[in-house]
Parts: sequence; C-alpha cells; structure tokens
Amino acid sequence: MSNIKLVPVKEAEKVQFIKAIQVAFQKSYETTFGHQNALVLPSSDIEASFNTPGSRAYFAFLDGEIVGGTVLVIDDISHYNKLELLYVADGVQSKGVGQKIWQALEAAYPGTKIWETHTPYYDKRNIHFYVNRCGFKIVEFFNIKHRDPHQEGEQVGGLPLELGINFFRFEKEMGS
Repeated sequence: MSNIKLVPVKEAEKVQFIKAIQVAFQKSYETTFGHQNALVLPSSDIEASFNTPGSRAYFAFLDGEIVGGTVLVIDDISHYNKLELLYVADGVQSKGVGQKIWQALEAAYPGTKIWETHTPYYDKRNIHFYVNRCGFKIVEFFNIKHRDPHQEGEQVGGLPLELGINFFRFEKEMGS
C-alpha cells in the first residue's frame, strides 16, 4: 500500500466532501442501529467545522483515489489541535486506511503538543480506532449529567436524543 497524500479541500469541492463524509457516517450508524431517516451528520455540522477559526480540510488520496478526508482545527500558537472530523470512504474501511490517514496527519503537524477528538459512546469501532490504533486516551465522558460545555442544543447532529448526548472526548499527547 502506498502513502496517503493529504490534499486541501477547495471551496468548489466542499459539496463532494460533505456527501462523502455523510455516506460514511450514515453507514456506520445504520450498521449498528438500522435505517435512520435523518442524517446523523447534517451538512450544517460539517459546515460549522469548515468555518471554525483555524480549520483546515483535506481529502486523503491513496494511489490517486480519494479514500477519506478530515477537518482539523489547528492552533499555531498553543499547538493544541483538534481532529474535528475524520472519515474513511465507504468500501475501504478495515484495511488500515484510517490509520494511514492519521499517521499522515501527525506527520503534517509535527509541532502538535496535544490532539483532541470526540466520538459517540455507541461507536465501538471508532473507540477501538482512536484508543488502540492511534494511541488516544479517553479523558472525559459527556452525558446527560455531565454536558459538553461546547455543545449547542440537546444533542449532536441527527442522532436520536438518547445517543446524541453521550460522547467520549479523547486526547493524544505528542512527544516533545
């Protein structure tokens, strides 16, 4: 397998990125819970990530094909960076692609002191990926009694209420 190439998402490519990440997130959810009429990751949530100060969005290419993508929030002063969104394209999951994308991101931002990300508590596959494959640690569990102070509204995206308030926050401390 070749190396991942990170290519910035151009303004004209945002719709393509949004559709691809929605397909990946929807499939992940529906594999566990069955068909869902609402999108678990609405376009407005993705746009909010694109519009966050310091955001940088990339497609991940492998052998000339888009195999995933990411939206990061990079703080060039504190070097406390956030992985807002990461997806592996439908059809190429469970082949080490996600880990290769993550390794490419770490290599692209070697000055990072801490990476932070979140994932829903029900998504065992993501939890396994971040903890066991990428080296993150679970540092907080958001739920009805311990709300995410940055979360607007009662839940995240189009997830049902009982699932949309329970999230893990992960951190990965990088070497000095």
